[in-house]
Amino acid sequence: MSIKLVAIDLDGTLLNSNHEVSDENKEAIRKAKEQGVKVVLVTGRPLKAMLHILKECNLTEAGDIALTYNGGLVQWTQTGESIRQITFKKEEVIDIYKLSQDLALPCNFIDLDVVHAPRYPEGKPSKYPEVMHALPFEPIDMNDLPEAFPINKIVYCWDEKELDEKIKEIPDIYRERYNLIKSRTNLLEFMPKSIDKGKGLDLLSEILDIEIDEMMAIGDQENDLAMVQRAGTGVAMANAVKIVKDAAQVITKTNDEHGVSYAIEKYVLN
Repeated sequence: MSIKLVAIDLDGTLLNSNHEVSDENKEAIRKAKEQGVKVVLVTGRPLKAMLHILKECNLTEAGDIALTYNGGLVQWTQTGESIRQITFKKEEVIDIYKLSQDLALPCNFIDLDVVHAPRYPEGKPSKYPEVMHALPFEPIDMNDLPEAFPINKIVYCWDEKELDEKIKEIPDIYRERYNLIKSRTNLLEFMPKSIDKGKGLDLLSEILDIEIDEMMAIGDQENDLAMVQRAGTGVAMANAVKIVKDAAQVITKTNDEHGVSYAIEKYVLN
């Protein structure tokens, strides 16, 4: 069965160690588009934090789509218009914030336009400003949250060693309520339970009328696992974590060896 859609993660996958898209990867994406293959970038980032990458890859034309917030938001890249969006309820935001206070970890809430900064634990300002540069940070009072408060993603961003220890202390009930994913060594992300990159592929299938078996997904980290497992052709980068490699049908080259280009050339264009 021919591949009609390629879903590509960004960090550690499309981007090399210098956080750049190589000419080889751009050329492979161009060829795939010319053949009528949909190329969709899939990321935990908001759209504003990846627009420069989309433009470099010529993925902001009419009909181009991106999956942001780990599959929780499907958007037209040309206009930013939302096609499908799944957000937290206000009581869930409060619940996850309370957990952060119990664990003494800084917490941020992210919507389409802003990173909300509630009160952090004493002496523990969030490290998220080191990660997120595309959206402004605004303080928010937990006692004065608006009734309509659609939040796409909630993060705990702190030093890796302590964060990993605190993750072990999270009661199982929170894993039953939400999807918890480490997307970087120092970043724990909370998503609504109905969201992961694999379910994002299901949304794309419905919107674009492309079968899951006709999709290829390429990734490297734990938050890519669901889409690598779900796609008809799951591809792990050579630099991927073990759990993703074990789930993949194909292992391509590393992100510094243009692994995305290699996979597209071998399995999509030929």
